[in-house]
Amino acid sequence: MKTRPSIPAWRSAVTMFTVVPVAGPADIRRDDAGRIVLWLPVLGGVLGAAAAGALLAVEVGGDSIARRLLAATVAFGVLGILTGGMHLDGLADTVDGLGSRRPRQEALDIMRRSDTGPMGVAALLFVVLVQVAALAVLPSRWLGAAAMILAVVTSRVAVLLAADAPAARPQGFGALIAGAATRRAKVSVAAVLAATVTVAGAAAGGPLLALRGLAAVAVALALAASVRRVAVRRLGGMTGDVFGAMIELSTAAVLLVLAVLS
Repeated sequence: MKTRPSIPAWRSAVTMFTVVPVAGPADIRRDDAGRIVLWLPVLGGVLGAAAAGALLAVEVGGDSIARRLLAATVAFGVLGILTGGMHLDGLADTVDGLGSRRPRQEALDIMRRSDTGPMGVAALLFVVLVQVAALAVLPSRWLGAAAMILAVVTSRVAVLLAADAPAARPQGFGALIAGAATRRAKVSVAAVLAATVTVAGAAAGGPLLALRGLAAVAVALALAASVRRVAVRRLGGMTGDVFGAMIELSTAAVLLVLAVLS
């Protein structure tokens, strides 16, 4: 029997969650999911760093509010391009499905359609505007860059923490990663995130900045957990679209909390 060649988990993660061309597998199996999901926070750090680099590059030319808005827009544009806009699409589809107030199967059918309804469009515009505006009002470019990385990493940690939820469908991303992460892995990743935010925040701006960072992470993860609960109750479990919505909402939550507390 011919065996499939071993593909490093990080390559599989890049193939699954970005449009970056790497030599990943043609298909990803259920038994690979546990290793792949563990790479999500690391991949989030890389994606966040790329977006933060774009932010800093644009802000080099000035420090006006218009320049900051442009820089924040470009940063999220880079992030959207690297991820193929899949999480934005997931947000719109999830809002259309849940907002329809239809029974479970009808809501799932709405989410699978290629078109986007008015509720999805409105939610997409609102969340993106919050992301861009919150990033733009942060008081310094370096804080903005750090906040961008923190937001993207936290949103991927949120997906890992929700990987124990049941799948709404027997196929798709939700079914692929359902139960993929162990409790030990989730606790470890959450602890590493909290410790990193505490140490980096204290070193960069003292205990108050560290507390702001922890508050932003806590609110974002709580929001993601709420999305998980709603999806399980209304849809019977998670789908790839719901995970995408979770990423976009938790990203916005981190930036919004940091902007309000700055």
